[in-house]
Amino acid sequence: MGISAFDRDDWQWLNEPASWSDEGGLTITAEPDTDFWRTTHYGYDRDTGHVLGVPLTGDFCLLAAFTADYAAQYDQAGIALRVDERNWIKAGVELVDDEFQISTVVTRDFSDWSVVPAGPITRVTISAAREGDAVTVRYGLGDDEPTTMLRLAYFPPEVPVLAGVMVAAPTGPGFAARFDRVQVTTA
Repeated sequence: MGISAFDRDDWQWLNEPASWSDEGGLTITAEPDTDFWRTTHYGYDRDTGHVLGVPLTGDFCLLAAFTADYAAQYDQAGIALRVDERNWIKAGVELVDDEFQISTVVTRDFSDWSVVPAGPITRVTISAAREGDAVTVRYGLGDDEPTTMLRLAYFPPEVPVLAGVMVAAPTGPGFAARFDRVQVTTA
């Protein structure tokens, strides 16, 4: 039996943070020096970010709506799909050079990062739909549903994944993210 939240009781932590609460949704405080990244450009591997997810196999859609108190370079919140430390996707909002970016990192041994400038934001809704060997990431700003496509990426089919919400604070002192809607649908 896992953690009960968002109409499921099978949530589990990867790198549980010291501070989190499931009252009124889910609030996670990212600890300092946490991140997910593999090798590309920076030359290091990090697998220390926080994920609260559910185990899934096959096709599914994960959707999350959230706000956060971003403060430092690379503060990030969103969703993650994780097979293992070498195969995963994270997508959401990242603070880069004091600007908000809608961000996706796809990792298959090496991390591949793409961003779209978001301008000033408050709430974001992001989704990842796994269909066969592909994941489609979409987003919406404010209260908009995630209809704008951000990324289509290969993802290993029919292997178990941990799919859920993610936060990390690679360079700063940490920050809080609040998830008020998280939905998981399976095919």
